[in-house]
Amino acid sequence: FCPVGSNQYNALNVPLHNRRYQLKLRDLAGQALAFVQELVTALLNFHTYTEQRVQIFPIDSATDTISPLNQKFSQYLHENASYVRPLEEGMLHLFESITEDTVTVLETAVKLKAFSEHLASYLCFLRKILPYQLKSLEEECESSLCTAALRARNMDLHRDMKRLTAIFEKLHTYVSLLALPSTKPTGLLRTNYNMVFTNIATSLHGFHDILKDISKHYSQKATLEQDAPTATQKLLTTNDCILSSVVALTNAAGKIASFFSNNLDHFTTSLSYGPKGGTEFISPLSAECMLQYKKKAVAYMKSLKKPCADSVPYEEALANRRVLLSSTESREGLAQQVQQSLEKIAKLEQEKEHWMLEAQLAKIKLEKENEKLKNSLSGHLTETTQERSVLTNVAEQKKETTEKSPRELIKNTSLIGMLAITTDNEKAPDGESREDLIKNHYMARIAELTSHLQLADSKSVHFHAECRALAKRLSLAEKSKELLTEELKLASQNISRLQDELMTTKRSYEDQLSMMSDHLCSMNETLTKQREEIDTLKMTSKGNSKKNKNR
Repeated sequence: FCPVGSNQYNALNVPLHNRRYQLKLRDLAGQALAFVQELVTALLNFHTYTEQRVQIFPIDSATDTISPLNQKFSQYLHENASYVRPLEEGMLHLFESITEDTVTVLETAVKLKAFSEHLASYLCFLRKILPYQLKSLEEECESSLCTAALRARNMDLHRDMKRLTAIFEKLHTYVSLLALPSTKPTGLLRTNYNMVFTNIATSLHGFHDILKDISKHYSQKATLEQDAPTATQKLLTTNDCILSSVVALTNAAGKIASFFSNNLDHFTTSLSYGPKGGTEFISPLSAECMLQYKKKAVAYMKSLKKPCADSVPYEEALANRRVLLSSTESREGLAQQVQQSLEKIAKLEQEKEHWMLEAQLAKIKLEKENEKLKNSLSGHLTETTQERSVLTNVAEQKKETTEKSPRELIKNTSLIGMLAITTDNEKAPDGESREDLIKNHYMARIAELTSHLQLADSKSVHFHAECRALAKRLSLAEKSKELLTEELKLASQNISRLQDELMTTKRSYEDQLSMMSDHLCSMNETLTKQREEIDTLKMTSKGNSKKNKNR
């Protein structure tokens, strides 16, 4: 917090948040919005039915041309919706700006300025139609159909309309003073705003009293016109509609006046968020900065409320870090060793398969050579003893050679040795051909796996590109969804506004059609009477002509 003397810096301090006050204020704003909507509906009906009355009395536009004054007055009244509807919209925006997590005082209620401008626009409309309305009443008084009692009621309404415009001028002045702290804080002292709120309550009660007088005078005027013999059904229906709209307007004004007076203390409790002893308001820029600081403070408090994650003691974390670093280094070395071992295992597996095939071939050849040896031995059993001695000598030489060195067995010229030599010699080309076959097989297998790997890599790259494109499309779709929702809200508001206008115009046209049908019926009756009179005149003229001829 800053020292008391530095007001510019004190204005940036975030005030204490009073959630109960904000909820109460939002509830009051919701009630005020409902009352304003009711008032707007009554004003729309009042101006619309006044336009209908101007077009049918004292001169009916369906049968004759109304005066230029009433034509201009009717044209201005037809534009009432463009001035009355913004009052409801401004109050709605003010209600939406009052939320639970903000600070609502006169410095931060920036939507009051827009509502004040809409009220000023409607006041300009009332000032524009007031001279025509007064002249129209005077024109009714000058009509031959107006009696003395009707003339007195018209003059009462003449004074009431002036009072109505004057009370709207007062209300606009006080509402513009309420919007002043959010635009020009040096315009009025804070201590004067209790009187401003009190004057608003007084003006609202005066507005209610004026509408009660208008309702009384209109009802008296409608009664007198109903008893008049020249009053048409169209005029009586329009008078009933005007009277019902004035009654609804009076009820809405009474509700607003009572609501404001009952909650006057709540409105004046917190005019500003500045120091209690201060007399001036805080600048709008400082108030805006304060609201931003408040949002940051709320976000910080929410972050503090989040539960902290489970932590590890410092010594244990250091020990774990050392272990992690050492394990990371050893892991890389072990990964290399494992890779090398896997490569050696693959080579050994290939060699194992190769030598297993070689062993099978050698076994088959050995069996064939043994069969040949048996056949040759059975054929030489009947030979001489000389051959046996030769064999014994061969056996002795064999023993001597085995005793000297086992490797000399291969160089022996015996039949088994020759067989072994021949098998070794025959193995060489078979082994080479088998190695070529195995090599070709593994090379083909490697080429196939490489192609599969390249295909998988290309598919993964394509899938990654598709995912990125889909993510972009999803973000664009979400943005377009938000825009469409906003447009849908605006469209729904426009639809509701057009439906209300349609209902009002439909009512007016239905009333006009009923009046026109009644007028047509009366015209038909008058035409039939005139035809009968013409027929009677013709008959009398014929009789007179005959009498003249006879004379």
